[in-house]
Amino acid sequence: ISPKNYTQSLYNRDWSKYDFQYVFLLILSLFLLYIIDSPGVWIKSFIVCIFVAGLYHPTTRIFFLPFLPIACWLVLFYSCRFIPGSKRPHIYVSVLPALENTLYGDNLSTIVSMHTNVFKDILAWFPYGVLHFMLPFFTSLGLWWFGPPGILTIFAKAFGYMNLAGVLTQLAFPCSPPWYEYVYGMNTPASYSMPGHAGGLIRIDELFNFNTYETAFNGSPMVFGAFPSLHSACAIIQTLFISYTLPKSRPLCLTYVFWIWWACMYLTHHYMVDLVGGGIYAIVTFWFA
Repeated sequence: ISPKNYTQSLYNRDWSKYDFQYVFLLILSLFLLYIIDSPGVWIKSFIVCIFVAGLYHPTTRIFFLPFLPIACWLVLFYSCRFIPGSKRPHIYVSVLPALENTLYGDNLSTIVSMHTNVFKDILAWFPYGVLHFMLPFFTSLGLWWFGPPGILTIFAKAFGYMNLAGVLTQLAFPCSPPWYEYVYGMNTPASYSMPGHAGGLIRIDELFNFNTYETAFNGSPMVFGAFPSLHSACAIIQTLFISYTLPKSRPLCLTYVFWIWWACMYLTHHYMVDLVGGGIYAIVTFWFA
């Protein structure tokens, strides 16, 4: 098929109001490319060319189109480091713990993380630091193999838009996580110049004699992104899609959700209200998907 036919297929496309999502992604992408200082213009141009070529060809467009929200989410998360602190909103230190106490009568994260040991450290690290990053790929593979036609495309878009909405919320409503209270205290005003902290994952670094998590969190572009918890959101949206495809897997999926909720609080990375908030993002996204 000639390039002329590719262009003609785009011209003859039956455009609808749902295609405005791509206008939003395009505007956001151009803005992010503008504010990102590193990598330089040549590498950014090369990446843009890859996506333009991928979207232009009908065969590769099948992959690149649903991947766009995921790509925008990842680029947005990376670009947070380039947004000057003077241009960003006030950081809320006491809102989440106050809300936690109001809703649940106590700070559940403090209760869960109060007593630590090596066994619980490993039990919390595995879902938070390992499974969280692996399961989206296994979920995609499972949906492709067992699910009805088209469900993988729906999952990819839903997963990307949910995380994109989560990071935008974290930018607009920056809140300190539980570890901030232990490191700086509740009376210390937060600043964008403060580095991130690995929380309870520091004990994993010490256990295995490496500094992977300390280095990663110290250089995190999103230090004050406690609400909503995207660990919770990812776990729940994966649970919803897998349970829809394989109903018998629901008990296992729910076990994983509660497991990672406990891990998020035990490692002092999230309050319970963050986890519930992430769940709401996942449920709403699944509903619209």
